[in-house]
Amino acid sequence: LGYGVSDFASAGEFLSQAQRVSPAVLVLDMRMPQMNGLDVQQSLIQVGWGVPIIYMSGESQNQEIIDAMKAGAIDFLWKPVAHTQLCQAIERGLNLDKQRQAQAQRLRQVQALYDTLSKREKSIFSLMLQGHGNKHIASVQGLMADTVKKHRAQIFHKMQVDSLAALLAVCKDFVPSQDMG
Repeated sequence: LGYGVSDFASAGEFLSQAQRVSPAVLVLDMRMPQMNGLDVQQSLIQVGWGVPIIYMSGESQNQEIIDAMKAGAIDFLWKPVAHTQLCQAIERGLNLDKQRQAQAQRLRQVQALYDTLSKREKSIFSLMLQGHGNKHIASVQGLMADTVKKHRAQIFHKMQVDSLAALLAVCKDFVPSQDMG
C-alpha cells in the first residue's frame, strides 16, 4: 500500500532503535515477551513520543483494553484482524499524527514570533489575549492609551497579523514558554 514499514524483534529493540518519523503509527501487540504493550506505551509517554498506537491482540483482558485506551491508544483490534480494518485504523492514525505534527509546528512558529516581542510587548500581548482594551491596558501598565496603541501595532507587526481577531486565531491553544531571562 506504499507505507514505509519497520518491524522489530522485541519491544526493547523498538524502544532503543526506532526512529521518530512523522506521520507514523505504531501497530503494537498487547502480548510480547519481556514487555507487554502497555509497558511500551508507558515508555513512549515517559519520553514524550506521542505516536498514535493501534493495539492488536487475541487474548487481552478487559482492563488492559481500558488502560490502553485511557493512555491514548486510538484503536484495539482483535486477532485475526481483517485487512481492511487494519488499513482503516492505520489511515486514521496517520491522519491523526499529521494533525498533531501540524499543530505542534504551528505552535512552534507562534512561539518564535512571540519570542521577538519585548518584555513590555509580552505583558501587553497577555492583556490583549485576555480581552482587555487599550484604556484598561494603559491603566494597568501605567502608560498613555496612545502608547498602548503603538505597542499594539508593533505586536501585530511582529506576530504577523493585522487585527485582534487574527491574533486570537493564531494564538489558539498557545501557551508561551517561560522566559529564562
